Amino acid sequence: MAYRTKTFVSFDGDNDIHYYRLMCAWKGHDHIAFGDNFADAHDINSARDSSTEESIKAQLRKRFENSKNFILLVGDNTRYLRKFVPWEIEQAIQLNLPPIVVNLNGLRQMDGNLCPPGIRDALAIHVSFNAAILQHALDNWPATFESLRSQGKTGAYFYNESTYRQLGL
Repeated sequence: MAYRTKTFVSFDGDNDIHYYRLMCAWKGHDHIAFGDNFADAHDINSARDSSTEESIKAQLRKRFENSKNFILLVGDNTRYLRKFVPWEIEQAIQLNLPPIVVNLNGLRQMDGNLCPPGIRDALAIHVSFNAAILQHALDNWPATFESLRSQGKTGAYFYNESTYRQLGL
């Protein structure tokens, strides 16, 4: 089994890729505190045969094998996706990767209108799209997730306003 050090990021590749690229840019920026726990799983490999679903899923499985966290970027169309994003959500839940659901619309808790059905009832933290709160979630949610999971807890969690204030948000 691979040593898990990466973060798997799932998103609508047609509409939300610029948010993913911005996260990658945050990691390389000296003045933004982001990236201590963000080692992108998408840098491992890419699907060579993009014409077949099974080929793509095989490459995605390799990325999951190296991942310790799961980030889902939720945009306006994410809930309508029927192919890879729902499958990625299912894989992350089966592998017990701590899900961090990031609302691209700025909402700081679960967005019942946009959140995909596969993760609505799962144990997950829901945050807004911002480097500081996302770094906070990467630093703190995995341990909280394990504790809550061991207690049999499920459902949506979110940080209170004081957490955002402490982070200057």
